[in-house]
Amino acid sequence: MAWYCSGSTNAELVDNLFKAGLVKNERVKEAMLGVDRAHYAPSRPYSDSPQPIGYGATISAPHMHGHACEYLVEYLRPGSRVLDIGSGSGYLTHVLANLVTDPSIPDDSNGHVIGIDHIPELVDLAAKNMHKSDQGRKLLDTGRVKFITADGRLGWQEGAPYDAIHVGAAAEELHPVLIAQLHAPGRMFIPVDTECDGSAFFGGGQYIWVVDKREDGSIHKEKVFQVSYVPLTDPPKK
Repeated sequence: MAWYCSGSTNAELVDNLFKAGLVKNERVKEAMLGVDRAHYAPSRPYSDSPQPIGYGATISAPHMHGHACEYLVEYLRPGSRVLDIGSGSGYLTHVLANLVTDPSIPDDSNGHVIGIDHIPELVDLAAKNMHKSDQGRKLLDTGRVKFITADGRLGWQEGAPYDAIHVGAAAEELHPVLIAQLHAPGRMFIPVDTECDGSAFFGGGQYIWVVDKREDGSIHKEKVFQVSYVPLTDPPKK
């Protein structure tokens, strides 16, 4: 079970995920080792479980972040452009940045990650969290990572096309506007609440969908496993 992968340190947590086969790719493992969850999770940072971060949002369990990276890693290389929708605490945005940047190559050859959230306070929190490490500060200062307040359901056209799109909250549909912002080839990892549209998806509940845009522009969609995410919705009313 995933929760047995919890640890007393970040290294122990990631190592346990790797031993359990929940993280398999060495690049993903190294990227996660490079980001201390204690900078992003307010309590029990090394527990393999979701944690509340305020404003009705959560930081997903580490094994879910690992799954997301595993499905996207083929498209996460130095120079890749990535959109992280529902960036929340900023943790996965930082991990994704580790996968698309390489300190040993010229900075202008490295990738970019845009974290987008509809709650301004979470956008501020994500940047504050990243500033807790030297590496995080450098990623922000060089513009390799940017956090933006916007409606994630619309993506972020200004930075498109993206080699990879990660959606960290449950959408009501496979939003065509997000698929349109994928590079060809490119991949999106998105949880979809299948109960929202029975005509489009069969079998209730939330499922991860992996959407591939191939080089010729054709689209392939695959429903891969069931999950439980907070919904991708409007910001809370004040």
